[in-house]
Amino acid sequence: MQDLDQFILRFGKLQDAMGMRLLPAVLMALQEPFEDRPMLDKLHRLEKLGYLDSAAQWQELRALRNGFAHDYPDEPEKRAALVNRAMEGSRELEAILDRIEQRLGEENAGGVSG
Repeated sequence: MQDLDQFILRFGKLQDAMGMRLLPAVLMALQEPFEDRPMLDKLHRLEKLGYLDSAAQWQELRALRNGFAHDYPDEPEKRAALVNRAMEGSRELEAILDRIEQRLGEENAGGVSG
């Protein structure tokens, strides 16, 4: 149970850090003037630029993270489904990180050579 609690905590922290720090930093690095815009606008811009597959996917990951704020002690099936979805979500977060790293690398390589 402790491992499960650690996974849930770390999933939430990773999703928070990416949303509050990484995604805005990507826009800043690209010199996109979105610092005062709502998060949904930032997500749509990152999607348009190819850094996110889908703004809706990010919102689903955020809803999943928020789902852990509710305790389901009398509904183990509901909690298990949420944890299983978070396992999938962790792979999605990793894919987003990989995509951002790849795209930023392309941007930097393009800026140096061209």
